[in-house]
Amino acid sequence: MLVSIQNTSSTDLELVRGTQKSMAATMVESPPPQLITTIEWSMMDKSKFFPLYTLSSFTVRCALYPLTLIKTQIQVQRKKEAYKGVTDAITKIYHNEGISGLYRGFWLSSFQIISGVFYISTYEGVRHELGKYDVSPKMKSFIGGGCASLVGQTVIVPFDVLSQHLMVLGLAKGRPGGGRNPKLNPLGLDLDRRLSKAALAREVALRVYRLHGPLGYYRGYAASLAAYVPNSALWWALYTAYQDELLKISPSWISHLFVQCVAGTLGGFTTTILTNPLDIVRARLQVEGVGSMRQVFRELWREEGLVGLYAKGLSARLAQSACFSFSIILGYETIKRFSVSDEFRTRVRW
Repeated sequence: MLVSIQNTSSTDLELVRGTQKSMAATMVESPPPQLITTIEWSMMDKSKFFPLYTLSSFTVRCALYPLTLIKTQIQVQRKKEAYKGVTDAITKIYHNEGISGLYRGFWLSSFQIISGVFYISTYEGVRHELGKYDVSPKMKSFIGGGCASLVGQTVIVPFDVLSQHLMVLGLAKGRPGGGRNPKLNPLGLDLDRRLSKAALAREVALRVYRLHGPLGYYRGYAASLAAYVPNSALWWALYTAYQDELLKISPSWISHLFVQCVAGTLGGFTTTILTNPLDIVRARLQVEGVGSMRQVFRELWREEGLVGLYAKGLSARLAQSACFSFSIILGYETIKRFSVSDEFRTRVRW
């Protein structure tokens, strides 16, 4: 009887020890929760995301608007008749018009914030839907970026047309006889009249309607889609690709947010170089309102040649793209981290 009890106790003890070893092994072998490198649409609290994104977008556009204005004026000018480059343009505009000259057309352009909400909702929504299928992250970003730009441009092109007319009026005012130049002042506005910004914007809107009808507000729409849809698709796809590659080679102590900002900047540089001719054509069509994409391409080729076609306004656009890409990603990814649901918060790396 005693032997039986001893045998039972020994057996139970071995079972307990085996269980403890198994539990210890399980605790050692279980990997820690995987860090989240991409915060998906379903992981965020939208009531936090949208207000913060709108504020961030407005701040970035306000800070970088002068570069957008300079880029447009350089693209529209013939050769280097007004400005030799970015620095020369900033100096001359500030000298002639002051700070307000660098923000000509800003309030109309700021309506891009509305299209920005449609844009980012479409991008994230398309990526979310594609996530239900076996689609690679890069392809999800590519398709999402293209669809987002299609929706965003449909909303913003009328405001874009009006704001670019106002931008180029600064170029006309800065040149002797510029007001009579149909290329710089295609609406035939009297630049000697002293109008408030609101009155001038209203006058531009009325002139566009009188000359071209309702479709005048969508001048260059096809060119906008041709320029911005590939640009957006490529930028998001390259952003994802650069981010993945940079994370592979970056030390673990480097901020993930910093890596994302660098990836966004590199993506911006690449897409800007590839799509610059399309952006020049878009700007010319929206401002001058004459001809087709093919005609504008031929005219640019005749005036500028191959180098001019690719390099015209490129330095301004690269500067704008680098600043814009870095700032947008910094704001966008930071806001996503603030908006992420509590259940995912501990798995997000800053």
